Amino acid sequence: MLTTLLIPFRVIINFSFALVSTGIIGLLIILVGLPKLLLPIPAVQRLISTWANGIFRLWGYAMSAMFRLTQPMRWHIEGDSQLHRDSWYMIIANHRSWVDILVLMHLACRNMPMPRFFLKHQLIWAPIIGLGCWTLDMPFMKRYSRDQIARNPKLQGRDIETTRKKCQKFQHIPTTVINFCEGTRFTPEKHAKRNSPFQHLLPPKAGGTAFALQMMGDQFDAILDITIVYPAAKRPAVWQLLSGQLRDVYVNVETLPVADDLIGDYFADAEFKAHFHDWLNQRWVRKDKIISRVKSEISR
Repeated sequence: MLTTLLIPFRVIINFSFALVSTGIIGLLIILVGLPKLLLPIPAVQRLISTWANGIFRLWGYAMSAMFRLTQPMRWHIEGDSQLHRDSWYMIIANHRSWVDILVLMHLACRNMPMPRFFLKHQLIWAPIIGLGCWTLDMPFMKRYSRDQIARNPKLQGRDIETTRKKCQKFQHIPTTVINFCEGTRFTPEKHAKRNSPFQHLLPPKAGGTAFALQMMGDQFDAILDITIVYPAAKRPAVWQLLSGQLRDVYVNVETLPVADDLIGDYFADAEFKAHFHDWLNQRWVRKDKIISRVKSEISR
């Protein structure tokens, strides 16, 4: 009974902490980044991006603290942990919840370069968050339907050009590029609608990952294949975190080399496209087995 009564207070504490810390750190990033609008000099912009990146790490620490703010949190991290802040990585991860972002921030703020996400264009108008992400050079992707492209062929490939320009900026600051390959959060409805061949995952989309490797493959030191599991999946992980009921998070990390056969033109080379698609599907087969194993071990 007491635990139930405490839930509203936990939600208020966690939500307020996330809101205030995001607001303060976001405003600091924006203030640091304002000169980017006034001084379009590459050397100055790189320096500003470095400062903004350091402040962004503070947000990572704040979100990491949130996991233990109102709950006794236990982390179960398997696999590789010898990572470095001055390296470049690309993460391919499954996507269960918005909490996934906080999990990856928890991992990154200690021994990885700060991550960059590919964001929906609409988020650029989000108060504080939009300008903050722009300052950090995160790509805002604007999707076009087939009808829009048919009416205006110039829209064809514009997302690719946006990604290309942003990836060029990542070359100057150690960066972790994050790709949720499923393209959206997992739900049973989406799982059924896509007729997924995997038990716990949606089918991965290969284009974005392949293109990032094509643009930055020579610069990435490794690919990090990360699998995230929330054992108590009956309720959304966001609610579990806010209400202080998310007690365990399981993370498996595997470091993969950036092999030559993973770099190619996914959109123009049909043979490479088939090969890369098969490679990514095999990674998802492995992820599915990891999730099944973790859930099986927990249920014992």
